[in-house]
Parts: sequence; C-alpha cells; structure tokens
Amino acid sequence: MGKIEITTDFIINDIKTKIISGAVHYFRIVPEYWKDTLEDLKDMGCNTVETYIPWNLHEPNEDEFSFDGINDVESFIKLAGEMGLYVIVRPSPYICAEWEFGGLPAWLLKKQNIKFRSNDELFLSLVDKYYSVLLPKLASLQIINGGPIILTQLENEYGSYSSDKEYLSSLYKMFKKYGIEIPVFTSDGTWNEALEAGSLLNSNVFPTGNFGSKPIENMKVLKDFMKRNNIIAPLMCMEFWDGWFNRWGEPIIRRDPKELAESAKEMMQLGSINFYMFHGGTNFGFMNGCSARENKDLPQITSYDYDAILTEWGAKTEKYHLLREIITGKKDILPDKRKTCKYAAAKRNRSVGLFETLDKISNFYHSKWPKTMEELDHYYGYIIYRSSFKGSNPKQRLRVVEASDRVKVFLNQNEIVTQYQEDNGKEIVMNIEPNINNELSILIENLGRVNYGAKLQSPSQSKGIRNGVIIDIHFHSEWDHYCINFDKIEDLDFSKEYKHGAGFHEYIFYIADTPNETFIDCSKFGKGVLFVNGHNCGRFWNTGPVLSLYIPAPFLKKGENKVIIFETEGKFDDKLEFSDKPKYTV
Repeated sequence: MGKIEITTDFIINDIKTKIISGAVHYFRIVPEYWKDTLEDLKDMGCNTVETYIPWNLHEPNEDEFSFDGINDVESFIKLAGEMGLYVIVRPSPYICAEWEFGGLPAWLLKKQNIKFRSNDELFLSLVDKYYSVLLPKLASLQIINGGPIILTQLENEYGSYSSDKEYLSSLYKMFKKYGIEIPVFTSDGTWNEALEAGSLLNSNVFPTGNFGSKPIENMKVLKDFMKRNNIIAPLMCMEFWDGWFNRWGEPIIRRDPKELAESAKEMMQLGSINFYMFHGGTNFGFMNGCSARENKDLPQITSYDYDAILTEWGAKTEKYHLLREIITGKKDILPDKRKTCKYAAAKRNRSVGLFETLDKISNFYHSKWPKTMEELDHYYGYIIYRSSFKGSNPKQRLRVVEASDRVKVFLNQNEIVTQYQEDNGKEIVMNIEPNINNELSILIENLGRVNYGAKLQSPSQSKGIRNGVIIDIHFHSEWDHYCINFDKIEDLDFSKEYKHGAGFHEYIFYIADTPNETFIDCSKFGKGVLFVNGHNCGRFWNTGPVLSLYIPAPFLKKGENKVIIFETEGKFDDKLEFSDKPKYTV
C-alpha cells in the first residue's frame, strides 16, 4: 500500500515529488490507443496522468450505468498504474471540458425546479446516487489501497459559477461517505474572486489554479490566497493550457510551440503542473460542447485536437519534443507509434431520402402539442415534428416559437427555410395550395448544450420545440414526433428513392491489409453526421474550420467497410475521398 501527504510539497511514499502531469480523456480516445498515449506521456517525462470523468457518459439515462468499452475508466486507471504513472481523477458532477452540457446528463433537464451545482436537495440526491456507483470504483484504486490515484477533484472552476459553500461541503461529505481518503482539490481561475468563491476552506481540500501563461503572476495570486487563508499545500497549475478548443465557422487556434515551452519551463520551476491537453482526442457522436456569447450559442467542432502536445490522431508535435527536452534533457526525436493512410476513394453505392425511410430510422410518438427532446427521452441529434393543415389563404404565415437549435422547415417535403437560434421564431411565409391538406415537417438538430457559464441552466438547454408552432395566428395542435435513432442505422430502407435534400448516402470501400487510421474528406458535403461500420464518428459541416473527420483504425476492418452519411443540405458527392491528414478551410 502507498500513501500521499500534503505539506508545502507532495510527499508520495515518503518521497518529495513534483507532479508533472498531462491531461488524457479516456472517453475521447479509443481504448486500443490508451496505451500508446500513456507511453508517450511517460516518455515525455511525466509521472502522472489526469482525466475528467463525465457523468453523462456513465449514467446516460437515469439509473442506467455504463462502464464498458470507451467508458471503462477503471481499466484506464489500472493501465496507467501498471505503466508506472500516478493518476489524478476529476469526478465532479460538472467538468466543463468543452463537453456536451459540461458532463451533466441531459435527463436532469426533465426534473422540475432542480438547481444544478447547488445545495439543492434534488440535485444532491441524484449526484449521491451516481456517486454511490462511481466513487467506490475509484476508492479501490486510491494509492492507499494499492492503486495509482493520488488526488481527486471536488468541483471544477466553481468560483466562476457560484459560491455555495454548503454545496461544496455536501460533495466533500459524499466523497468521505464512499471511501475517498486521498487529498481533495478544487481548481479555479487565478484571480481572487474565483479562488474565494470556489475554494472550500477549513477542510482537507486545497486550491489549484487554471491558466496557460504568465505563471509567475498567476502563481503569486494563488500563493497569496493560500497564505491569507492559512492553507498549507503545494502550488499547482491544474490546467496549464497548451492550446485551445475550436468552434464551427471560426479559424483554428494555434499556440507557438517555443513560447509554450518557455512558459511551461517557468511554471515547472514554481510548482507542479498538469498540461491541458496532452492528447485532446475526438468528440465522437454528439458529445461536442457549446460556448455561449451573450444571446448566441457557438457550438464546438468534432475534433478536440486542441493544438495539444499530441495531435488528435496521436502524432507527436514540436511541442512534445521541446517539452521532452526541458523535462528529461533528451534531444532525440521519438517516432510516432501509428501511421495514417490515404485509402482509394469509395464510390457511392446507394442513397435514400430522409422522409422515404423515416419510419425505419426513428422512434415515433404522437401528442397534441410538440414535446421537447428531453420529454421524449431523446437527448441528442435530430428530431422531426410533423403535422398537416389546411388554409384558405395561398400565403400562410408560420412561426416556430422557442426552438433549439437549428431548424429546417419543409412544406410537403420540400425545404423552405433554415433558421438558427438567433432567428428562430421569426415569421416564415409559406406558399400553399388552399383548402387541401398540406404536410408540415420541422427537422431540428441539437447542436450541443452549453458547457460553461451562466447559460448552464438556461431554457435553451432543452432541445427541440419548447413552446409551439403558430400557423396564421393560432398555435397548431396534433403533432407526430420522429426521434431519429441512429442505433437503427442498419435498418435503413435503401430500396426507396432519393429525390433531393436531406438523406442517407452509403459508400463501400475495401482494405486489403491491417487497417491504418485515416481521415474522411467531408468538404464536398454540406452538414450532417458520419458512420463507419456503425461507429458514430461525429458531425461535419462545410463552415469549417475542419473539413474532415478522423477515423481511428479500430473502427475499420480488413475487407469490406461501410460508410453511411446522414446529410441534411442536399449536398453530397458520388465519391468519398480519404486523406492521411486532416483538411482545413483556407
């Protein structure tokens, strides 16, 4: 059994230790590549790996828990320990991480009068139920029990959200209740207001700082705060930002490697460090987060490359080699562990229109009034609302009132308009055939829930139609709901036709040998989501800045491979191109 003590230093197994850590999110990297990443981390000179733990992955539906495959956090932690690394875990209910809803499960939005991240009785009861499953798994892997976990996080940047000390105390009591005995920390931006609000004083909880530059100035703020409050603990930057995340329609954010290396060197002279990110990985499926800027939401892209020390696909960057030389003194250039490949283009095999196969790819519900995605237990992706109406006026006015996020309106299966959050609710004029039944279909895409800031509990976090649909001057009733269920992707009926607009396109290609990882060029497509052999590889969008999707080799197989693309703009190509590197907008 081991031990860790907190003094002015980290004392691990009676040895004064400076923690040099890198952030690796197991849930953003296929399990087959965990070992490669951890080996690269250790070879760079790190002694620790840090990871968040997202609640929404591990309890996707209330009382339904998942710890298999890419969600197998125990295996990830054990692997790190077997490789001689310590582990820092961050299992707070909220993680931010540019992750869908900051890690909070979307089903929380169904709870009436709940107050997230507070001492609210209902919220705490649900956290407690989740922790009763998660925390004993982590407790068994603490250093004091022979495992590699040395530190655990209470809450994440709480000082930038609230200052409810009773809430923080309640979380701490849960930690103790379920066996967490190692040191506990908080992490906040290094300004006094955030540290004051987000720290839990007079407890066995110590503060850390999050920043990416000016380490002398930032560490002084943290040090002064700790001195003022009589806190004896090591100085640590829990998130030393070595890059940044990206949003659709904005330029890729890059950080100069030499500037980063100099800043990191300065930080390591002052205290312990966790590089955020060491390996960013990918927001597979619909797990991208969303930024909020005043009244406008800005969804983040599928890639979580982050301009990190390792690329999205695990290649070593200039940052890696510079930091390795600083930490270890070694100047040799280590090779990458895996190869990317440009496969021959795949031909389009067949296509089918969305409306032609809607019954095969969706779960159906009917109600008098439109229901939200959450009310239908359909938390991510797409939903179609459908109804029929008659009108005597050939020009009918339509308003979709309070909808999130991207709305496409179809009249008799012909698209007439696309609206976004900023113009949802504006009047639409429809040209109809009077006095006959007209079919109205509304396709709504959930672009991702806000993961940080004041809008965490905004009404717009609930997706689909929250209010209703007005035709002429009246709210229209009797709605069919089609919740598009991509678990049924193999049930698509390609015997039906494809006319135009939204639909599914299938491509077949062959691999002769053991597969390598690759990138699919999405630049000739509009917007949608892509599946490889049933794996949801994430969203694409021709707004950029990334015009490709990363495909890990474990998603591929020797022999025949199938790609199915769901595309909503009617923009596609007869050929599907591959590349050995990502493609960006100019």
